Amino acid sequence: MSPTSNDLTTQPDLGREEGTGPFRVRRPVYVDLLPPCNNACPAGENIQAWLSEIEGGRDEEAWRILTADNPLPAVHGRVCYHPCEDNCNRKDVDSAVSIHAIERYLGDLALERGWQFECPTEVSGKRILVVGAGPSGLSAAYHLTRLGHDVEIRDAGPLAGGMIHFGIPAYRMPRDVLDAEIDRIRQFGVTITLNHKVEDVEAEMREGHFDATFIAVGAHLSKRIEIPARDAGKMLNAVDFLKDVEQGHAPKLGRRVAIYGGGNTAMDAARVAKRLGASDAMIIYRRDRAHMPAHEFEADEAMAEGVKIHWLRTIKSIDQTDVTVEIMAIGEDGKPQPTGEFETLKADDMIMALGQDTDTAFLQSVSGLRFEKDGTVAVDQTMMTGHEGLFAGGDMVPSERTVTVAVGHGKKAARHIDAYLHGRVYERPPKHPIVGFDRLHVWYRTDARQQEQLHTDPMERLAGFEEVVGGLEANAARFEAARCLSCGNCYECDGCYGACPEDAIIKLGVGKRYRYDYDRCTGCAVCFDQCPCHAIDMIAEPVMARQPSEAEEEPA
Repeated sequence: MSPTSNDLTTQPDLGREEGTGPFRVRRPVYVDLLPPCNNACPAGENIQAWLSEIEGGRDEEAWRILTADNPLPAVHGRVCYHPCEDNCNRKDVDSAVSIHAIERYLGDLALERGWQFECPTEVSGKRILVVGAGPSGLSAAYHLTRLGHDVEIRDAGPLAGGMIHFGIPAYRMPRDVLDAEIDRIRQFGVTITLNHKVEDVEAEMREGHFDATFIAVGAHLSKRIEIPARDAGKMLNAVDFLKDVEQGHAPKLGRRVAIYGGGNTAMDAARVAKRLGASDAMIIYRRDRAHMPAHEFEADEAMAEGVKIHWLRTIKSIDQTDVTVEIMAIGEDGKPQPTGEFETLKADDMIMALGQDTDTAFLQSVSGLRFEKDGTVAVDQTMMTGHEGLFAGGDMVPSERTVTVAVGHGKKAARHIDAYLHGRVYERPPKHPIVGFDRLHVWYRTDARQQEQLHTDPMERLAGFEEVVGGLEANAARFEAARCLSCGNCYECDGCYGACPEDAIIKLGVGKRYRYDYDRCTGCAVCFDQCPCHAIDMIAEPVMARQPSEAEEEPA
């Protein structure tokens, strides 16, 4: 038994109720609760489980647990913005567990040792078309193949990987690592057809005898804005700029390059411009740092490499190399407001990084589809569009646009597609209650600081596109995994076993945990109080049905 609330942070301390011994009113029970890291992961990884395996030296088992949810751990260990760490309870002790660094360690180790996915034992005979070889399409294809289906990905580009390949520079995502993880998916049985632009989905479904389709085209179209310009230098958009550099067609830039925007793409465009020889790369953004869409560490790394950021500035006009900007101020509503004050900046070239849209023009003629105002496709709770058998995910649907969210969409869609093909509805199992830090009884304190990843010297980075952040060695990864508090789940520390004054706790053997002998238990809650991870709850003692007294019985 466990509480019905999904948030234990507001539960009373049930271990302090009166009534023990012969008058026991509450009894302890072992529970499994949901750690906040697992809950926060958009890919739905069982983070706590694979951390436990690494701590015990069982790396391959950890990798198999991880890849049951996410087939690209070496990629995610580098490019995921790790919301799991933002929610990690360990941060309230010292600092969060470096989950992304341990995931990268596992992913790299798997590539080094050639670990492969285990092929499904049963074949369904169903064929699924996936449009788009980005993270969402790759994830869906992988999970559908695990379920025994025949899957083909068709992509308009020359390389698989989508925006991971063409939107994330090599200094953050080495291409050999990305290609190796994609190749493992291909070896798993997924057919990947490149340079094949799907323009008529219904025709391709008919001609290929596909039973269902998952659309996962990435956001490759840069948003545009009209800026009065006269005799300006090159005006580039960030997405095409990064693609051209990736494909070996880098444009020739002037000495001073301005980037308009405040997201992660803007940070990457500025850092790439520096690597292409720009002596001055400056970002112009209309909000302040606290309101920028880019992640904090992205801005830190850009500035460490010499990128200048002009906060609270919006471009009004461009005249040759003069960029006139208006100074903004953040209003009470958190939005930038014009001040009427202007200044002039110098730039030879301008790169626009104002966000991206998904090209859904090829779907406009498909019956039943409904589009949102931003051009994304509306889907139901099963991720199916209004057209029977046509599903969508990733950048195609309204959501946060990150690699990990896209991978999570692929897994979710695969489960619903599999259910659809079998004529049933997939129902997600209910979640356990989430355990917050204030429900833990962390009675121990250790000096176990987070293991740091080495970074290349900022000035050395600008010489090329080599990876700038290093990984963890085996011992460091194991140490980092051991920092996990195992929130909400028993890890057999024997604390309850040793603390019980009545010997009411019975060990069941390694990996089998414990059970209570309630004939001995007095309900004193000592076990509850000392359990560091809140794997024990105190619940109300079952009450036997009361028999009526003679005075209460009805007369004959």
